[in-house]
Amino acid sequence: MPDAVLHAAALAASVLGMAWLALAMEAHWQQVCGTTALPARTAHALRWLGATGLATSLVLCLAVDHASMAVLVWVMGLAAAALAVAFTLTWRPRWLVVLMPWVH
Repeated sequence: MPDAVLHAAALAASVLGMAWLALAMEAHWQQVCGTTALPARTAHALRWLGATGLATSLVLCLAVDHASMAVLVWVMGLAAAALAVAFTLTWRPRWLVVLMPWVH
């Protein structure tokens, strides 16, 4: 598989992971879902999904490059993903509802 595809998949996994981790927080949950309280089971599931997304991103980066370069690319991808999620939460928080099909 071409390296660019794996890098794009790693970035997508980072964005998903960061978004799920953000949604596991009460404040961001209320931004996205309105005034409903965040159920404990949903928060736990979102944390696990977020951690899995970030771990998948690291594995994809390691599949492309040697370890020292892969970690650098992964950390840069995490920063970009965090920024993308922060901007989404600022301007269009309802867009993140699509990441939780079991909720709505």
